[in-house]
Amino acid sequence: MRQTLDVVIVGAGVVGAACAYYASRSGLSVAVVDRGPIAGGTTGAGEGNLLVSDKVPGPELELALLSASLWRRLAEELPADIEYEHKGGLVVAASEESLTTLSTTAAGQRAAGVEAYHVTSDRLRDIEPHLAPHLAGGCHYPQDAQVQPAVAAAELLRSAGRSGARLCPGEEVVAILRDRAGAVRGVRTARGELLAPAVVNAAGTWGGDLAALAGVDLPVLPRRGFVLVTEPLPRLIRHKVYAAEYVADVSSGSAALQTSPVVEGTPSGPVLIGASRERVGFDRTLSVPVIARLAAQAAALFPVLADVRVMRAYHGFRPYLPDHLPAIGPDPRVPGLFHACGHEGAGIGLAPATGRLVADAIAGRQPEIDLGPFAPDRFHTMGQTT
Repeated sequence: MRQTLDVVIVGAGVVGAACAYYASRSGLSVAVVDRGPIAGGTTGAGEGNLLVSDKVPGPELELALLSASLWRRLAEELPADIEYEHKGGLVVAASEESLTTLSTTAAGQRAAGVEAYHVTSDRLRDIEPHLAPHLAGGCHYPQDAQVQPAVAAAELLRSAGRSGARLCPGEEVVAILRDRAGAVRGVRTARGELLAPAVVNAAGTWGGDLAALAGVDLPVLPRRGFVLVTEPLPRLIRHKVYAAEYVADVSSGSAALQTSPVVEGTPSGPVLIGASRERVGFDRTLSVPVIARLAAQAAALFPVLADVRVMRAYHGFRPYLPDHLPAIGPDPRVPGLFHACGHEGAGIGLAPATGRLVADAIAGRQPEIDLGPFAPDRFHTMGQTT
């Protein structure tokens, strides 16, 4: 096998799928290569969160707002089975101290263009009737949404395929090909070579390994998280609901275990419960203490869940970068190498904006937002390698 293309995208998760979608719609010839199946990594283990509520003002929030608008457009184009729900989020605070911090964060988010509305303690149960009493208050975020991530990735790739993109699952990239000047000229898999002047690293938690094939350092680390899935229920929970402490957990650089309750219903009935974070490498051991803690925190937030059966638990690995920002755009160290990885737990929400920005960069178009904060070589510049 030897084929010449405009771009090879490595990774068939939702970020790689979005890159393929926007690149193929730009008229570029595209191949998507993945050593496993579609959505076989982080995407398939995600809850499908499309959030602006957990982003503090800055580059990631700007990316999230762009992505939120793109998801709304995609929901009109892609089939209904992606289960896009523009249901909004509710962040709740158990104490006055936590509420003060939440209110300060929300004020900054509003100044950046986020819809955020303070909810007093006595009105929380008007929004979510089954919430525990005596919470201090909260904040309602109408822009938050949810999607079925594995199906969304598949539908993005299917749409890209209709525009001519080629999908190559089960093909591991073993080398990134470069010319004598050091520029990218394609990839090699066990089945042959795919030649292209642009290669996109959308390999998620393996993004650092793929970067190393091109001779550059990208310090992507896996950050494990568990999700519980309950038995199917009537629609008890209307929004994405989580504790205010979740925002601090997301932005923390700690390797230690952190848990904060995150609860949401799904169109098919089961309730999804998270969220945990810990850096334990690729350890796939089922942690009963973590699962028990998540269940207890969810029941404390929604007492109605105390006697509900948990049907299964699963885990995934978020692609973590030290400053909690993804690597997006061209790598100045290797001409023709582009990155679209390191989104940690926000990759599903940020996928459309990432895909469009990468496609624009490949085509030489001016990006819609500044890619400087997402520069792939920023860790080398700062002397950070872990």
